[in-house]
Amino acid sequence: MQKQIIARAKVDDTFLPDTIHPVLKQIYAARGVTNPEELSTKVSSLLTFANFNGMDAAVELLIEALTEDKRIIIVGDFDADGATSTAVMMLGLQMLGYKRVEFLVPNRFGFGYGLSPEMAELTVAQGAELIITVDNGISSVSGVALAKKAGVKVLVTDHHLQGEELPDADAIVNPNQHGCGFGSKNLAGVGVAFYLLLALRSALRERNYFTLEQFGSEKVPNIAELLDLVALGTVADVVPLDSNNRILIHQGLQRVRSGFCRPGIKALIEVAGRHQQKMVASDFGFALGPRLNAAGRLDDMSLGISCLLTEDENLAKTIAHQLDQLNKDRREIEQGMQLEAERVLSGLGLDGEVPDGICLFQPDWHEGVIGIVAGRIKDKYHRPTVVFAQAENGDLKGSSRSIPGMHIRDVLEQIDTQYPKLIKKFGGHAMAAGLSIDAKRFDTFKLAFEYTINKRITDEQRACSILTDGPLAAELYTLDFVQMLRQGGPWGQAFPEPVFDGVFRLAQQRLVGEKHLKVVLQHESGVALDGIFFNVDLSIWPNGSFQTVRAAFTLDINEFRNQVNVQLLIKELLPQ
Repeated sequence: MQKQIIARAKVDDTFLPDTIHPVLKQIYAARGVTNPEELSTKVSSLLTFANFNGMDAAVELLIEALTEDKRIIIVGDFDADGATSTAVMMLGLQMLGYKRVEFLVPNRFGFGYGLSPEMAELTVAQGAELIITVDNGISSVSGVALAKKAGVKVLVTDHHLQGEELPDADAIVNPNQHGCGFGSKNLAGVGVAFYLLLALRSALRERNYFTLEQFGSEKVPNIAELLDLVALGTVADVVPLDSNNRILIHQGLQRVRSGFCRPGIKALIEVAGRHQQKMVASDFGFALGPRLNAAGRLDDMSLGISCLLTEDENLAKTIAHQLDQLNKDRREIEQGMQLEAERVLSGLGLDGEVPDGICLFQPDWHEGVIGIVAGRIKDKYHRPTVVFAQAENGDLKGSSRSIPGMHIRDVLEQIDTQYPKLIKKFGGHAMAAGLSIDAKRFDTFKLAFEYTINKRITDEQRACSILTDGPLAAELYTLDFVQMLRQGGPWGQAFPEPVFDGVFRLAQQRLVGEKHLKVVLQHESGVALDGIFFNVDLSIWPNGSFQTVRAAFTLDINEFRNQVNVQLLIKELLPQ
């Protein structure tokens, strides 16, 4: 598969103030910023909760539960967004005076996703008087119906796209519910939970709830104390970082860097080997998120939620080390599955031609890591990918990952429409989705998936292009410039970290850690720059025949043996 590095075309950035560095102005404009106000990271610039459909009904449900001291059970999800959503809702309600609040999170291997009928039965059996779903529920039609039949009220908070039928919940808060007027459709589940708490606190304040008589204090709880969890869940769920999400992440990062964060987050930072005072958004996504997700993938996400909830620093450290070990186990399983997947692909006799849609299944693959493997295969071959594993109920459970421009949930919806009952259930986003099918119908689904992708994909989408912000002048390879870029974020999904490119002399190259390439690249000005290229193709690198290369890279600060230097994190190296 041929790769190419393409610099973005210059765009108009004159609407941005000259106080912003010219390179950063161009970066912002290229990412779709159209107004300087979109760059604000102040809490006061957050969108208001007033525009949520269903928010008033949700708040009334919660106030009723508070005044009647109802038993509340929060039903979460088994990923990092679900874990942080659960923790935020638990902690927030307790801050606001709720006494009888518990959580349940479905086991990935026994109950499946969300408020399933089995999960609803369990919550009813445990005496729930109000069920609150977080990061799930919008598709839980049967589960909500079961709970309602048992006389239990249900409040759904979710951010996933709704299907044809909505659950008959007492209230639904979801920015992607049809007709919702909230300005950001990109909130993660944890962001929705946070907004619900803000609305609830506002209503309680209007009703003079925070008095000495009612609350034991006249101090209004500060829901912003939960922003460290909101930031972690938002980044880990890889939702698009629009201006509203960037504020949530920025404010959460500020709390973390200042030391005002949960003991569990501190412990996860420690086991991940990161510096708390220097945390950036990508650390949430690549260091903390995977360790939290490992609990849901291989064990029980209750472990991860307990890490986030505990006030005991020693217990937080103990759980964080357990999560770290689970993450190591996850990596081993994933690496083995990825090798198998690549062997399957190589055995198809494709002669270098990759199918437009990749669909893979092996009976012994682990259900907990199929999403990660799908992502790895998608990254390597630049094709929408579905990876299946055997589920406990005899079905096949699939996880899909997609490429820019190919909305994978829409693809599954099209297949479901054209081939009724081929897919038992599905849901997700533009870039990731999950589904289940009858095990006997894998071959049929594979053909339908490949055919549907083939009809939708364009040559432009097939091309594996790395889009960059162009070359940098020699004088910009400085610590000050790198620090300015860091502060210019937070960067992430749909607001990508700046990527630059340039032609360099390949002065040095050597393998480190078995599959990482350490290089020294010499700029035409004579400036020598250290770089590292992770997980290189060992059939190509190292290569002594390459004298000049074009590199695409991000800028990083490397601290080693008390020395601090600029380092290039290389995305691609192509011979010139």
